[in-house]
Amino acid sequence: MENPIKLTEKYERNGWPSLKRTDLKGPPGLNLSLLTSFERIRSHSLSSQGQIACIKDGETLSDVFTMPSAGGWLSRITTDRPLAAYWDDEIPEWSPDGKWLAFGIKGHVHIVPYDGGLPKKITDFATAASSPRWMPDSRGLIVTVERNDTDQLLLTDYEGSWPRALTTDTLGDHWDARPSPDGNFILFNLRRFDDLNRLDIVLLETATGKQITLYGKPSVRAMSPKWSPDGKWISFIAQETQREELYLIKPNGEGLHQLTKAGQDIFQYEWSPSGKQILAVVNNNGSFELMLLETESGSLVGLRSEAGIHSNPNWAVDESFITFEFESPTTPPDVYRMDLKSKQATQLSFSNSPAMQKNKFTPPEIVSYKSYDGLEIPAYLYRPEKSNGAAILYPHGGPKDQYVFGWDELAQYFVAKGYTYLAPNYRGSTGYGKDFERANYNDWGVGDTQDCLHGAKFLRTIKDIKPDRIGITGGSYGGYMTVCALSRDPEYLFACGVAKYGDSNLVSSWAQCEKRLRLYTEIFLGHPADNLQAYLKGSPITEAKNIQKPVLILHGLLDTVVPPEASEEWAEALRREGKAFEYKTYDDEPHGFLRRENLFDVYERMERFLDWHLLPK
Repeated sequence: MENPIKLTEKYERNGWPSLKRTDLKGPPGLNLSLLTSFERIRSHSLSSQGQIACIKDGETLSDVFTMPSAGGWLSRITTDRPLAAYWDDEIPEWSPDGKWLAFGIKGHVHIVPYDGGLPKKITDFATAASSPRWMPDSRGLIVTVERNDTDQLLLTDYEGSWPRALTTDTLGDHWDARPSPDGNFILFNLRRFDDLNRLDIVLLETATGKQITLYGKPSVRAMSPKWSPDGKWISFIAQETQREELYLIKPNGEGLHQLTKAGQDIFQYEWSPSGKQILAVVNNNGSFELMLLETESGSLVGLRSEAGIHSNPNWAVDESFITFEFESPTTPPDVYRMDLKSKQATQLSFSNSPAMQKNKFTPPEIVSYKSYDGLEIPAYLYRPEKSNGAAILYPHGGPKDQYVFGWDELAQYFVAKGYTYLAPNYRGSTGYGKDFERANYNDWGVGDTQDCLHGAKFLRTIKDIKPDRIGITGGSYGGYMTVCALSRDPEYLFACGVAKYGDSNLVSSWAQCEKRLRLYTEIFLGHPADNLQAYLKGSPITEAKNIQKPVLILHGLLDTVVPPEASEEWAEALRREGKAFEYKTYDDEPHGFLRRENLFDVYERMERFLDWHLLPK
């Protein structure tokens, strides 16, 4: 049946002025145009020959670049690679001999020589291909394709010839393939459809296709399988207890043991070429620390004391240096190199423009407050140098995610304007143990919404904040939290809200979104046929009549994560109830806003909306 809802670019107002406040000035030295012109350099990898590949997000493209690991100019590899969200993109893959680079463009895997040239498409399949992984001979490539409504692994070569299916079963999705050093075996993750909270580690014999489950336990996720350089051990991250720790097991299934007992989540890791050490990224209350792990003892030693987000660690072949990415609340993300003898780090890329460097940015404080049931909710609090009396509560997306000690340009802008900014890690957030992470299972839109409402109550206790000048804004699940909070706020704790690509009807959105997102929802709520009441209970669409404060709704029409119909339904419900709202759609945006002109428009609308409703006239 044809969709009765016609989705078009919209700009609608109902009941309140939408003009920019002429009596208000922007923060000195900082403007929205500057923030949206920021070019993020990310997702880097290091070749055996000492070349760095990375992705740079420009105005309309997310192109692949290379540069020497000693520093130097970036060289463009691609010219027509579309913009991609950082959470939905992949790190370019170097071949073991360092002569080739593999990456994705428009749903297909391409390769290019290390010294440049025209990228060659090697996966000309009917379905999309992704996640290239080189075989040890630097000729074969393992890619992930969709077949029979599942993600399967396929082996081809760098010419794109003679593709061979490695997996065909329909037990679940297969991904993150890792060939052994001799190429005789391949590790991969299996997400079973009969237990979506479970991730298995499976070993496949390359020649025969024979599979053995090395590790698999009910409701336990085992992630990031990797081979030791000598092929004698297999490492992986598992959450057997409260934290995600590193484990080792032999290829024959023997010798399983827990390597780390950090009491914190291991986020990423990388074996040294000698196998004696592992570079590990450890989540310490939202600050991701770079550490060295001794493989014999399991002891962890810190490499850098800077509070912020370290990510994507890479080893030089001779172990003389490492590369990594780093960002903090006061430092935009860039690529760095560290000499392991001197422990001196050198910045290799420079995303921060001279105009940005002139600004003094504000680091957040780590605070906490109690929710309705006594649960302690950790949060990041940005305090302005001079308060304007208003505050913004920012719930992150996910919900299986975390607000971290990283770069947040929008937080910095509003804090510079005088706003207080609170980012809570509501129940369901990662980084605080399994129990906290699963506290919103079967409970979307209920307990986590209360965590946000109590965040507003916490803000009311802070000196200089006016109780009637608190707003809420978020994107994705944060947008859903915004909608839930406004419709379930009998005390009117929030004066207004901005919902970016958020949900309002869990039932219809589940039916309309792509398969991987349906499965993601089912991790928390089960299948709608089995748990319809939880879906209905979590859907604020029926509570539009309770809205008493104005709301700004923003959504991209190419969104396949949260269908744009979710915002369309919400806007229609608000119109029927005669509520004050503004609704704007963007016809060329997916989940999130990527294009600079659109991002600038979004930020301008948010600023105008929040200023109008939260600042005295």
